[in-house]
Amino acid sequence: PAGGSEDRRAVFDTKICDCCLMCNINTRFATSKGYWKDPYIQYFARSVGERKAPEINRGYYARVKGVNHLLDAFIRNSECNCQVINLGAGLDTTFWRLKDENLLPKKFFEVDFPTVVARKIHNIKTKPPLSKHLIETHSTDSLILDTQSLDSDRYCIIGADLRDISALDEKLKKFHLNPDLPTVLLSECVLVYMTPSQSSNLLRWAAEIFHTAMFINYEQVNMSDRFGQVMIENLLRRQCSLAGAELCQSLDTQKERFLKTGWEHADALDMMTVYSMLPQDDVARMECLEFLDEKELLQQLLQHYNICWASKDKLNLDLINMTL
Repeated sequence: PAGGSEDRRAVFDTKICDCCLMCNINTRFATSKGYWKDPYIQYFARSVGERKAPEINRGYYARVKGVNHLLDAFIRNSECNCQVINLGAGLDTTFWRLKDENLLPKKFFEVDFPTVVARKIHNIKTKPPLSKHLIETHSTDSLILDTQSLDSDRYCIIGADLRDISALDEKLKKFHLNPDLPTVLLSECVLVYMTPSQSSNLLRWAAEIFHTAMFINYEQVNMSDRFGQVMIENLLRRQCSLAGAELCQSLDTQKERFLKTGWEHADALDMMTVYSMLPQDDVARMECLEFLDEKELLQQLLQHYNICWASKDKLNLDLINMTL
């Protein structure tokens, strides 16, 4: 696009937001087919959109089940005496799921671009099934609500740029982030849109501020082969580059980025491996929903995404043994 660096950055940020909204549409389609239950996604994605290929739906299923397994295990290990920070949360519905399953942490934070946050806050304000959960978990008069932030006793949304660490840190502390609480940070297809130095700054900040924490990161891997290059080229056609692709070359590069920024332990699995480790009775149920003609394509797709999780464990919550 024409214009200076700020103009190009604004366009790029908009493209990332578009990807986030498309992810919600894909999620709603998958839930409409019965891959997993999410009664709240309908309030953020009004349409199920066009039919998605079965391998796409199975990929989303594996992603949701894998990330949720690690998140829920951390919360249970801390007996809910913890906090969650969802980085680049988009229109995610995890807060409402945890509330329904009686797994709500002390506080659940979400961070995303102000434009995404404004849309989410509007939806929460205008959809009673969403706002009802906030009201039920809020007991003081300190509710803060404007176009770029929402803060209640148990749930907080902040409009911020993850590339600006000082501003991010300031806003989280303003809304009562507690560095002494065990903390799990979530990041799904977020770090890959940041340069290696920007994502390293974010990981280093998290490692320095929390003494007991886990970082769960879902994104691309094995990007140096032909399949990975095609993925990158397709995104470039939509003016959305994977600025952090060099850290997505292998499972080892995914783990190393954490170990080099102050995390004590790191593991990583590609999504084909995750898929094989999920409860097989539910996988069998899910696989009956749609016929899959080309299993090789599903395998290729899942081998190019991964879940990497890193930890530091001063309070001895047995995080080093937490796995899928």
